Amino acid sequence: MPPLRSALQHFESEIQHIKERIAQGGPKPSLLLHSCCGPCSSAIIEQLAQVFRITLYYYNPNIYPRAEYERRRDELQEFIQRFPSALGVELVVPEYHSAEFYQALDVEHEPQLKFQPEKQERCRRCYLLRMEKAYQYAADHNFDYITTTLSISPHKDSLAINAIGVQLQKKYRVEGHGPRFLMADFKKKEGFKRSLEISSEFDLYRQDYCGCVYSMNKMAEQAARKKLCT
Repeated sequence: MPPLRSALQHFESEIQHIKERIAQGGPKPSLLLHSCCGPCSSAIIEQLAQVFRITLYYYNPNIYPRAEYERRRDELQEFIQRFPSALGVELVVPEYHSAEFYQALDVEHEPQLKFQPEKQERCRRCYLLRMEKAYQYAADHNFDYITTTLSISPHKDSLAINAIGVQLQKKYRVEGHGPRFLMADFKKKEGFKRSLEISSEFDLYRQDYCGCVYSMNKMAEQAARKKLCT
């Protein structure tokens, strides 16, 4: 693997190799794309559908409350049915068990994690939980590649996300067998901007917090402070 700082270069190089194989008559490889929501998936699907057979994997036990989880899930399902680039894209939705998120974070023994801003240890544990669950599924179902939509958000730590992906590839890809992790920083090259454009075009619901109860509480605190200052 190249240095993590060159995730974009690695992505572009890997995509170019895949395009060359397809041009020579090879099939599109399969890709399991861990998806957090419709807006974040939109521009990534548009870009990757050219070279992959995509299956979305909506595993997000971090999302709170359950009604919010279901709203994002249903929005994603409805979006891929309308989005031309998503023709043939499948969606896999594991059962929702929020306890898996709280167990992974272990805030009972480390309560200070509740108050951390994004991009710190609490978020890293959340990335790992969701990405490993997706990697397990990809390995069990013989996918060629796996990646996640998480890096399209400017609020997410792309270096940590790619480091976890590399770590999981070492665990699940043995002696050349198992899914490859597709390193990426999808916010680059105006990827995040494109996701905003597609969201506007398709009138997608864009949430105002990451998903977990801690980010929701943080957003509420910031809104309350702003109200007091006006």
